[in-house]
Amino acid sequence: MTGPRPLAIVGPTGTGKSDLALAVAEKLSAEIAVEVVNADAMQLYRGMDIGTAKLTIEQRRGITHHQLDVLEVTETASVARYQRAASAAVEGIGARGALPIVVGGSMLYVQSLLDKWSFPATDPGVRAKWEARLAAVGVADLHRELAGVDAAAAESILATDGRRIVRALEVVELTGQPFAASAPRIGAPRWNTVIVGVDWETAILDERLARRTDKMFDDGLVDEVVSLLGRGLRDGVTASRALGYSQVIADLDAGGDGSAARDPTYFGTRRYVRRQRSWFRRDHRIHWLDGAVSGNVDRVLRAWRDVS
Repeated sequence: MTGPRPLAIVGPTGTGKSDLALAVAEKLSAEIAVEVVNADAMQLYRGMDIGTAKLTIEQRRGITHHQLDVLEVTETASVARYQRAASAAVEGIGARGALPIVVGGSMLYVQSLLDKWSFPATDPGVRAKWEARLAAVGVADLHRELAGVDAAAAESILATDGRRIVRALEVVELTGQPFAASAPRIGAPRWNTVIVGVDWETAILDERLARRTDKMFDDGLVDEVVSLLGRGLRDGVTASRALGYSQVIADLDAGGDGSAARDPTYFGTRRYVRRQRSWFRRDHRIHWLDGAVSGNVDRVLRAWRDVS
């Protein structure tokens, strides 16, 4: 790859990754152009803005962002598709002499991009068998079945994510190995990328998540969901299961007005953060920063400039 080595800013939801990336870009503005590559799976979807805390055009401060608003809510997001598109974006940015900053917390998306994941084959017959099993027993029971054959996979996959549960069971059956065995070994990051992680002390992050959830509902998350239902959200395999969106849909389907989804959204996000933290903390390449302290922009730049 030509151009400057990329920077990745990763970590749990609600830690301020996007704000930090923009601050770094502005600090570098006199030195080099910066473009951002999104690594949040649900920000790929057009119209899923409030519930994903997607930056508005104005909030992006004139900085080009890639892999935002590239899918309709009826389309299925996949790690393999993201890897191809995001890799092309990173290399295109470098070819222009600009700095790519990868920003997001979707664990598999980040790893697929920075470790050039080679995806195991699929078999339509095996996939169909597990999809039929999902339809027969439901997502919760199928998640328990996955836990019985691959506890690590079940721990890393949301108990509501039927698509990924089916995929994990398919891979286990086809390969005879745990789902994680198909993941790349952590080694030198692709393109010599510098990886920075942002986190907060748990109690403080929980407070941030509570405020974030309240803001989403106050800003009109329920109306956003209702609008997207009119565009086929319910038929989307991945979009309809996004945190916040799935909880609002469930409340609406139960005859509510969506407001009762606030607490389930908060608790679901908090559980997801624990999984993100566990995943990212296993990666020894990450330079961790405390989001509560000042001076993190300079710390990021020191890590990026250190080529040893």
